[in-house]
Amino acid sequence: MITKIGQLFITGYKGDEPSQEFLDFYQEENIGGVVLFEENCTPHSAAEKAIRLLYGISQKAPFIAVDQEGGRVCRFRGAPVEYAAASEYGKNNDLALFEEQFARAAYYLVSLGVNVLLGPVADLDLNHDNKVLKGRTFGKSPAQVSRFIESAVKIIRKTGMLSCLKHFPGLGAAHFDPHEKLSEASYDYQTFINREGIAFKAGIDTGADMVMTTHLLLPNIDKVPATQSEVVVRQILRGKLGFDGIVITDDLLMGGAGNPDNIGETALAAINAGHDILLIGQDWKACRKAVHYLRKALESGQLEEEKIKRSLGRISGIKSIIAMPVF
Repeated sequence: MITKIGQLFITGYKGDEPSQEFLDFYQEENIGGVVLFEENCTPHSAAEKAIRLLYGISQKAPFIAVDQEGGRVCRFRGAPVEYAAASEYGKNNDLALFEEQFARAAYYLVSLGVNVLLGPVADLDLNHDNKVLKGRTFGKSPAQVSRFIESAVKIIRKTGMLSCLKHFPGLGAAHFDPHEKLSEASYDYQTFINREGIAFKAGIDTGADMVMTTHLLLPNIDKVPATQSEVVVRQILRGKLGFDGIVITDDLLMGGAGNPDNIGETALAAINAGHDILLIGQDWKACRKAVHYLRKALESGQLEEEKIKRSLGRISGIKSIIAMPVF
């Protein structure tokens, strides 16, 4: 169990190729996967080379994850993988065009070895003052957004990649950008069920593989942020919405997650809340610190072995269906 703790993490590296120091850490700690940023994907061939290398040194098939939402949130740039922002398709209610362009991009990602698309975005466009979601949502209406979410999940599955709904339980009505500081919204449980929950439920019922929580405080639902909340993860996401897949945090190095010096405590709180995977951006040394912290927490009893077993079971199960890339 101790040696498998690293499988609970997805992290990244700086530059267009991983350093030997990063690769040594990744292999020694049996890390679950890597998230790619734009600097890792330019040119595309650099990402493909790194992905081949990661597959070669991984004990289990690695998660190779990327944010490729369209518009301004595209880690891979240029044809054929870049496409329009979600808001453009939503504004014109053009599902057919979205499906055509999104599928083209998705199949290209698979050809490079990517197996986790961190999307689609299931948030609703509810607060124009919060710029974090600008252009990233399919609209205000849960019904309209649901159509796009269902389509995206189906296309991602058809390609052989894994889908990841975000940002649970919904950033649309929030104030503040969680990249900078803890976001907050005033909606309550019943509002969530009748609004944000509809789009997420649509994605879950269509077969979404993962759901990503965000650094959002909902004081009318719980006193701690969603990334630390058993109410949000266990009671609402798993209990009410019936999701039994992998729950992953948003980047724990974001300002909204708290002091990065306390990354170990933050990671433990997220796991205890019910998350299966912890995302730790491009600072692999912070990831190493969190891995060691969880290992000690498991040894001391702060972290229950049964929780780790459940998460490792979900991770192992979903990794068994990831198609190996044909390079």
